[in-house]
Amino acid sequence: MGNLYYGGGAEPIRIPDRLLAHIKVVIATKLRRGESFTLTWRDGTGRSTIWLQPAIELRFVFASPEPEMLDPELMKHLANEAAGTAGIMVDLSEASTVSPTPAPRA
Repeated sequence: MGNLYYGGGAEPIRIPDRLLAHIKVVIATKLRRGESFTLTWRDGTGRSTIWLQPAIELRFVFASPEPEMLDPELMKHLANEAAGTAGIMVDLSEASTVSPTPAPRA
């Protein structure tokens, strides 16, 4: 299980390494372009959302020393979500499944 540290907060967002590796690439790509977006996660008890933009400090910490193999389909899915109005949405309550399913859009 990896950690995403956001802003100055001491509490990390715990995300499975494989999913975190994919999210990291999408976030880095979007922020490098100066594009802001949201990341929402469900953890079984509720949901949280953060606003990602280039000026806010981010740190990715992986439990495994080896880099994860990236899945092109998952990358495409996450990139498409990041480009949408609702941003990226993942369900962390299902830690064993890494391919997020598209959330219903209102």
